[in-house]
Amino acid sequence: MKYISTILSVVALGLVAVLYLTQTRQLEQMKKNTGGEPKNPGIGFKMAYFDMDSLETHYEEFRDAQAQVKEQDNRMTQELSSLDRSNQKKIDGWRQKQQSNTMTQAEGEQAQREYQEMQQQFASRKQELEQALYKRTEDLKTNLRKKIEDFLKEYNKQKGFSYIIQYDANSFIYAKDSLYNITSDLVDGLNAAYKKK
Repeated sequence: MKYISTILSVVALGLVAVLYLTQTRQLEQMKKNTGGEPKNPGIGFKMAYFDMDSLETHYEEFRDAQAQVKEQDNRMTQELSSLDRSNQKKIDGWRQKQQSNTMTQAEGEQAQREYQEMQQQFASRKQELEQALYKRTEDLKTNLRKKIEDFLKEYNKQKGFSYIIQYDANSFIYAKDSLYNITSDLVDGLNAAYKKK
């Protein structure tokens, strides 16, 4: 979940750079066409942002999704621990038999084959569980991102922002106070939609 925030920040920063270059070119073109400074640069251009950290903290569905992922991770850990304990009991039994010199050569070879099978089964099950957890996490991220995007599309029909970007303290060096912070609107709207569901 940490990476989605970073990826969105990089994308937002790229969009801001593109926006800046576009506006600069438009201003230069207006200067050439009018022979001086434009009277009202940027009229009709509004930009808003939302704070992803605040959204993650206050968006109930996001917190529920995190809890689901944590629960699945705990179940995975418990299953693997149980499997490991079961395997360890068998290994301990073989060791005791070997130390008491009651294990035949054929039993030793059989134990070696079983040990290799146990290792392969454990590794296979671990990989299977990790992949299931990863897929579940990615599905939840995709679902939440879609809900945020859908909400912002509807929200922006009334507000008329040219751009809505995600704010991350690590990606912005300077932002004018005139930017609109819509984090609370986003949190309230998403939570209301989640409660209806």
